[in-house]
Amino acid sequence: MEKSVTVTALMEFPQPDLEARIDELNARLGRVASPRERATIAGEQRTVERKWAASLAAIDRVRLARHPARPQTLDYVERLFTGFIEIHGDRRFSDDGAIVAGVGYFRRRPVAIVGHQRGRSTRERIVRNFGKPRPEGYRKAARVYEMADRFGLPLITFVDTQGADPGVGAEERGQAEAIAHNLELMGRLGVPIISCVIGEGGSGGALALGVGNVILMQEYGSYSVITPEGCAAILWKAAGPEKVAVAAAALRLSAPDLKALGIIDEIVPEPAGGAHRSAEAAAVELGGAIGRALTRLSNRSPVELRRGREHKFAAMGAAYIERPQAGSHRPAGSRQQPVAPRNKRDIRMKKD
Repeated sequence: MEKSVTVTALMEFPQPDLEARIDELNARLGRVASPRERATIAGEQRTVERKWAASLAAIDRVRLARHPARPQTLDYVERLFTGFIEIHGDRRFSDDGAIVAGVGYFRRRPVAIVGHQRGRSTRERIVRNFGKPRPEGYRKAARVYEMADRFGLPLITFVDTQGADPGVGAEERGQAEAIAHNLELMGRLGVPIISCVIGEGGSGGALALGVGNVILMQEYGSYSVITPEGCAAILWKAAGPEKVAVAAAALRLSAPDLKALGIIDEIVPEPAGGAHRSAEAAAVELGGAIGRALTRLSNRSPVELRRGREHKFAAMGAAYIERPQAGSHRPAGSRQQPVAPRNKRDIRMKKD
């Protein structure tokens, strides 16, 4: 188990005066004994916290998700699970430190656990490959997925990666196939799957742990098909701060945006200023959300769980489907058409 260490963030956030005010109110709250004064301070604190959260742009949420002191998978394993036994290796090539996988107990119930781990110190980050899994990491995760299905264990995953490792070695060993296999495997598991976005979720590297019946996302996490830097580099051939900020806003990667689009199911509150301010408080909130989701899913049959995931992910494109105009009539049984042509053949047909 990696030890949590205090790290000073080398980044600036908006409204530093509000952050200082939050710290000041926290200190005052600890010194005051009068219930009336405590209630007054707590009310002021909630007002300042809401104002601070409202000041965050999309790129600020990405920075919070990447905060070096933010709790990672092993921090939550230590606080939420007992009797954790980690599993190593993919039985083909080697072990991958970017993926933590094993079994343990959540509130006395046996569960399977898989998550990304970035590491904290330079040495740990090198061992963990900065949280960017290689194929052997995804195949290790697949071992635990199959184990969970075989023994009827609920699967809880923790998503926190910028993406899969893009190196030549990873591609030679079948990176794309490993991710695709995990997507297919998670889709057909007959056990409850709860996916928790605890930091930054990027691309297929995140989705290989994210095909869940319930997707929880911490308040200041981010979840997108590509990093803002990668998006800016592709669209504008530049990755300057202004373009990166524009890309972050366009990607709709924040928890409120994703909840509105139906991508995630629940936003898990974080302590004032972010989960890095209090890992204990963040774990309490996340544990409560996992417990509620597990209770809802426990009475469903394997067929219901599989169909629920299928319907959930099939409906995610609904936000980009044309809606019929007011007063127009759509024949019964007809399907809505996508806004854009689906492939090159459709494009040629439209031109003709």
